[in-house]
Amino acid sequence: MRSTARAVAALASAAFLALPASAQTYTNCNPLSRTDCPPDSALGKTVNIDFSSASDSFTAQGNPTYDSNGASFTVAKSGDSPQLTSKWYIMFGQVDVELKAAPGAGIVSSFVMQSDCLDEIDWEWLGADGSEVQSNYFGKGQTTTYNRGAFHANPGNQDGFIKYTIIWTSEQIVWQIGGQTVRTLTPAESSNQYPQTPMQIKVGAWSGGDPANAPGTIEWARGPTDYSQGPFTMQVKSLTVKDYSTGTQYTYGDQSGTWQSIESNGGQINGGGTPIEDEPPAITSSVNGQPIPFTPSETSAYTRPSEYPWVPDTTMSTVPQATYSNYPGLPSGWTVSDSGKVVPPSLAPVSKTFPCLLSYPYSHIC
Repeated sequence: MRSTARAVAALASAAFLALPASAQTYTNCNPLSRTDCPPDSALGKTVNIDFSSASDSFTAQGNPTYDSNGASFTVAKSGDSPQLTSKWYIMFGQVDVELKAAPGAGIVSSFVMQSDCLDEIDWEWLGADGSEVQSNYFGKGQTTTYNRGAFHANPGNQDGFIKYTIIWTSEQIVWQIGGQTVRTLTPAESSNQYPQTPMQIKVGAWSGGDPANAPGTIEWARGPTDYSQGPFTMQVKSLTVKDYSTGTQYTYGDQSGTWQSIESNGGQINGGGTPIEDEPPAITSSVNGQPIPFTPSETSAYTRPSEYPWVPDTTMSTVPQATYSNYPGLPSGWTVSDSGKVVPPSLAPVSKTFPCLLSYPYSHIC
């Protein structure tokens, strides 16, 4: 009954969502439609980031705060959308995040991997229900259908920290909760929408149930949001990221958007070590809190919200074509330590103005 209700809601809201979702999916520079996009800064290694203090591997928006519980993303009023975006990209890899979802009807906690050409792999938690989480993916920003999402039992996600994992290779994507696989996806199962280009990490909280949002968005987020019941806070304690590829920069060799076209500067593209090829994992969803086998019909209820948190700064529309004043990345020659600290070239003098002159988002260095 629950999944049927979701399906009906999805169909009812599709008319509201089709145009706004497509219009607000955002990238600073899409290398499939332009040939002058900057290269992507490559992580090229494994980092373990403790969010008890701010990490300079990430650009912050909306003022996340930090303490012994990690980074806090608080939604207290209409328009709040605190978030962090990594300054580097990975090209296949494994990401583990310790996260506590925000409560509250209409509140959405999001953990997103997204590429410049809008390939995407997600976790999303709806504050109205602390017993489940949604997994999702998109290829090249195509949002014309909403059949990619799945719901998974995830009790207590607002009560304490739980480890969520995404393992992404050229052969498959694996979503895990507490080390248990809840979903897999292969290219053959993706209807030509398999994510396969260099991705940033984006994490944040926002109000899908804000009364100003489209009716379909509010319905999907199980709102409306009552801000008098807040503030509503999501927390991220730690993040471990393993980039399966190596090098300092990833570039698009052509405009095909295939992983084989991605090139590495100073390293190599690795499709991802050893895919999970043992016994098929126990992939589960849930109805009324009880695990059931995952089937395509269970995914048909997902609708991508029209007011997605990763939207453009309105000032970007006035930026000249060859300038990317808000383009995240590392200056040439800079690297990342094992703890996520951004390090200048060891043999070059440190210039306090160098990042500023290149308009990188390193305001704390300037």
